[in-house]
Amino acid sequence: MASKKTLNVKNLEALGAARLADLLIEITRGDAAAKRRLRLELTGASGPAEVAREIRKRLTAISRARSFVDWKKLKALVNDLETQHRAIVDHVAAADPHEALDLMWRFMALANSVFERCDDSSGAVIGIFHDTCYNLGEIAEAAKPEQTTLADQAFGALTENDYGQYDNLIEVLIPALGQAGLEHLKQCFTTLSDEPLPKPSAEDREVIGWASSGPVYADQYAERRREGVVRMALQEIADAQGDVDAFIAQQSQEAKAVPAVAAEIALRLLKAGRKEEAWAAINAIDEERRGWIPFEWEQTRILVLDEMGRSEEAQTFRWICFERSLSKEHLQSYLKRLPDFDDIEAEERAMVHALDHPSVHQALYFLMTWPAPDKAAELVLTRADELDGDHYEVLTPAADELEAKHPLAATLLRRALIDFALDKGRASRYRHAARHFMACESLAKSIDDFGPIETHEVYQARLEATHGRKLSFWGLVT
Repeated sequence: MASKKTLNVKNLEALGAARLADLLIEITRGDAAAKRRLRLELTGASGPAEVAREIRKRLTAISRARSFVDWKKLKALVNDLETQHRAIVDHVAAADPHEALDLMWRFMALANSVFERCDDSSGAVIGIFHDTCYNLGEIAEAAKPEQTTLADQAFGALTENDYGQYDNLIEVLIPALGQAGLEHLKQCFTTLSDEPLPKPSAEDREVIGWASSGPVYADQYAERRREGVVRMALQEIADAQGDVDAFIAQQSQEAKAVPAVAAEIALRLLKAGRKEEAWAAINAIDEERRGWIPFEWEQTRILVLDEMGRSEEAQTFRWICFERSLSKEHLQSYLKRLPDFDDIEAEERAMVHALDHPSVHQALYFLMTWPAPDKAAELVLTRADELDGDHYEVLTPAADELEAKHPLAATLLRRALIDFALDKGRASRYRHAARHFMACESLAKSIDDFGPIETHEVYQARLEATHGRKLSFWGLVT
């Protein structure tokens, strides 16, 4: 049974309304945000119209503010915005969705001015606007506004999407826009793309930055930004309308050769039942400039092959992808489709391939996550000289996992981390390096035979000879 001192609803109710009211007055003294929240709750008793009036007043005040919000005041701003957002959703939307929709548009219109005067490196402010945008879609569906009017509002918002606050707007408005609204919105963006931007004279062009190719002009930036806005909007509208060709039309020839874009096109064609075109699209990438091939492109190519009934080719490609990237997902998918017992032989072949993979760190990550810790230890012992202690995100968890059954391999991993920190003089990592050193000292007691690898005593002596003056490290070793 919970103590009567525990902070919960039941215990607080026992204090009585009068005492709780006194406490609220005391607690909110000097806290403007908390007072505004209480006023909204009190106003709510008078009906949604009064709440809407209070919200409108507060939104106007926020829009007129010009002072910079530093990190100390950011929490108060976030709380204020969230209070207004929740008041619209909780107090106004159910009773008057039309009024709530108007308030939502007003709230979202604050974004640019708010971001101009605060540092949102934490992402707290944009998170509120993204949540509000989602609720705007729900409220628009309930309010059922005239579809072309809603489309005009969406068009205006998307052309002022300076901080990404409206990134999901078309998606959330699809039910409320309907086909008529989507078509009207499409026409708005098509018209915008056809309108020429004014070209300043050479002497009036404003330089806003520099690139390797030379100066970057304001009119160039404005044109590229508009092209990007139009392209993204028309792509989303095409998806909403199920128009694959309209989506493809927004991609340049160069873009179609990019693996990620090729995969997006192929998936849409496949969904439309256009398998041969999907195959052509997924293979339209620039073979000479492949570079890093995303997993999504590989998966999509396999999916297209399977849908075309070319299962043997799909299986072959799964293995090719695994060989190149050591993808756990590709290997699992490959083995799943093999007859009984063949999968065991194939898995053994995969382990052998991993041990010889050009990237020892990629191989270590694969073997640890498969999981095949015995093979991971073998890899470390045979290729220790290739380990780079800068890859702490792979080496540290591997050392932690291996130290119980493979203490020598774990020691080599920790030594790589220590050596990197000391050789490169990374003082910020000395604390971790000291922890690894003490772990090596402890592990040495459970290693019966170091073989050709230097013992802990020899390793320590070498470190002291080479890095003996790095007292900030040795001072952390206890």
